Amino acid sequence: MVTLDDARRVIAASEKKAVEISQPMNIAVADAGGNLVAHVRMDGAWLGSIDISIKKAFTSRAFDITTKDLATHSQSGGQFFGIHASNDGRIMIFAGGIPLKRGGKVVGAIGVSGGSGEQDHAVAEAGAAAF
Repeated sequence: MVTLDDARRVIAASEKKAVEISQPMNIAVADAGGNLVAHVRMDGAWLGSIDISIKKAFTSRAFDITTKDLATHSQSGGQFFGIHASNDGRIMIFAGGIPLKRGGKVVGAIGVSGGSGEQDHAVAEAGAAAF
């Protein structure tokens, strides 16, 4: 289970990393069902990245994989090519989504969007580490 307190802690750690790299971000935390628990749009973060961050969290939980790894496997010729068209368009195959685990079991996910793929992933990693 991902509580609101958990989500706030994950978001705070992510925000800290985003400030450190000087990149405002949208940060979403989802529960075990892929449902949004909390979202923050930092001052100056792109409006278009709100939806992307939420979908990254959903995607990471739906498939229990980082969106960075899913992106690698979903390129032309890859085993998951075309997966982005599934789930009524809710699947994001850009880096920045990471499953949240407790006791070795996936119980939620974080999704981050607003910078480069490397920046999004790094900010998501910081949040996941705080979980």
